[in-house]
Amino acid sequence: MPQGDKSAYTDKQKRQARHIEEAYEKKGLPESKAAARAWATVNKTDGGGKKKSGQA
Repeated sequence: MPQGDKSAYTDKQKRQARHIEEAYEKKGLPESKAAARAWATVNKTDGGGKKKSGQA
């Protein structure tokens, strides 16, 4: 899996990251930094992607 590939994340994790990113953007963070922080937060709480390899 290439770096930055989000296919291993569940729909719930992707949704959480989107909401966290929006909150950071409202606080005035640039979009790229907000996205990086959002995914870091999801990784910290859930330990990364939850889908097993081979699942669609």
